[in-house]
Amino acid sequence: MDRPSRELLTVALVLAALAGLGGAAVGAAGVPDRLDRFRELALARQARAQTGGELTADAYREMYALLDEEIVESLASGGPFASPGFLQERLDAFGDVWGGALLGVVGVDRLVVGAFRLADAPGVSTVRVYGRLRGEAALLATIHREGQPVVYPAAPAPDGAPQFVTAWEGASSGRGTRALRLELARQAGDSVRVVWSTAELFPQGLVARSYTVRPKEIRVRYELRYPGWTPGCDAQTEGEDVYRLATDTGVFARPTRTYHQPWHQELHAAVWRLLEALGVGDEATLAALVPDARLRRRLPPELRAEPACDAPEDGPTPRTVSVPASEGRTPWELVFRRTADGWRLTRATQVLP
Repeated sequence: MDRPSRELLTVALVLAALAGLGGAAVGAAGVPDRLDRFRELALARQARAQTGGELTADAYREMYALLDEEIVESLASGGPFASPGFLQERLDAFGDVWGGALLGVVGVDRLVVGAFRLADAPGVSTVRVYGRLRGEAALLATIHREGQPVVYPAAPAPDGAPQFVTAWEGASSGRGTRALRLELARQAGDSVRVVWSTAELFPQGLVARSYTVRPKEIRVRYELRYPGWTPGCDAQTEGEDVYRLATDTGVFARPTRTYHQPWHQELHAAVWRLLEALGVGDEATLAALVPDARLRRRLPPELRAEPACDAPEDGPTPRTVSVPASEGRTPWELVFRRTADGWRLTRATQVLP
């Protein structure tokens, strides 16, 4: 039998050495090291949580830096390693060691957009945008808001720049709605900027019952706040807006607005006018809202609305509704009826104990 050549022996020794290194060789490449460090920070968070504490801002920054490195390295490798599917698998591994982390990525044209939330702490949620910077994979921009970010691809801007919508979902209100902020972001050179936001349309905040996002359209149904609106009551007026991407500006514009249960806001506009007229002695307004003169004379000027639910008497679009009110510590029931001229008070009685 021929003796093995020196070259074959050398190859065999190298292969044996690599087999002996096993996972340690992979660890030197950095990926398991990042995962291990992420696990250490997760354990530190658990230890702090047991004593009522929370991780420092520096710790969260380090965790996001680890995720950035993981994604940028994969993007630099190219091919299947740069696909959103592969990146999501890698992020799932980080999420598994954290527990409760929400880590997602979406491909938006030539960009990869990550929506991350590691905890409920303020300032922790972030959207991170990755792409090419001077020909190399890089983190291009970060956006920080309150709430859980969810990213949806949008149609490109008129100049072809990639765009995406972020829905920042707040905590549930307990009545089937939640705080919501919708933003349209666009790549601008080597960075990304927000070019449209519901924060400008709803400066007091948007509390949504439902929403849908498509590449060229957003639809959102939301609570309206008006005199007589009471948290937790049914059959109150809500708005529903449709926003479509304008072809000239590439941002969303609202072509339609629909009101659900509009009768409730209309009713309480009449209630507010009645109570205000009673307080100042506006006889003309009182005569218009209370056609019965004997009923008008019985109404006390100190009558006030109560923050309680109304009682519609005849179906989802009622014609008769009982509204709670009070005079000092005495409760009243005001019964309004819808007429061709609007809501009119037809009965008012003290509620006896």
